[in-house]
Amino acid sequence: MMNVGICIRHSAGDVAQHIKDAADKGFAHAQLLSWQPELWTPEEAEVIKKALIEYGVTITAFWCGWTGPKVWNFVQGPETLGLVPPAYRWGRMQELIRGADFALSLGIADVVSHMGFIPETPTAPEYAGFVDGMRFVAQHLKRQGQNLLFETGQETPVTLIRCFEDIGLDNLYVNLDPANLILYGKANPVDALDVFGKFVRGVHAKDGLYPTNGRHLGREVKVGEGKCDFPRLIKALKDLGYDGSLTIEREISGEQQIKDILATQQYLNDLIKELE
Repeated sequence: MMNVGICIRHSAGDVAQHIKDAADKGFAHAQLLSWQPELWTPEEAEVIKKALIEYGVTITAFWCGWTGPKVWNFVQGPETLGLVPPAYRWGRMQELIRGADFALSLGIADVVSHMGFIPETPTAPEYAGFVDGMRFVAQHLKRQGQNLLFETGQETPVTLIRCFEDIGLDNLYVNLDPANLILYGKANPVDALDVFGKFVRGVHAKDGLYPTNGRHLGREVKVGEGKCDFPRLIKALKDLGYDGSLTIEREISGEQQIKDILATQQYLNDLIKELE
């Protein structure tokens, strides 16, 4: 049965507190978002496992970040984000593998990341190397019984499934971020399910507005205030047999973030109940 989860940031010295805070807000499921490879240690794994048991939280996926430059726009973004840029690909492949090993030590099967602006044209010079690199990473995960989830947004849905076809492994899935599809101007998230719905294994509950110029992403907003039709999206996910988490991600900070998360939690729980 679908549930409502939350994103937990993995940072030095306070991850246990973040897990407690999530539990105090009524969340029993979470994705662990980690952008600091230096924290992927056996000692840190023990801290996290202890906190998860103590507070009754299940980690549904490990969101694995990578180091190096990252510019979230349409100009420098294709050259800096994910594993598509050849200059950063090999190092970030190794980080994804290390992150997957850390996730395995936590008993987590699903590893998520932004892979970059996958070329729309499969004959683009960087495409073949990217496919080979992702196959190498996915094979490592497959040997460990893990899945590699591509977070949506920086490519069209058709480009994403073509990439899966070209990699040719059966442990590739989608972490559907409906807001990202909108923020990057790539698709209507409900319609996108017609293309890659069978691959959806994780969902971010996030909303946004379309771009209004050719250089900058659209603006993220509170769930229910953007262009994503969440009642239709959740109904479509249910029809596809999705029974995992709708993981709330609100990329602001401070008191307003907490207010928006709690309001979204209630909103999504109500939508799920309506479909029971």
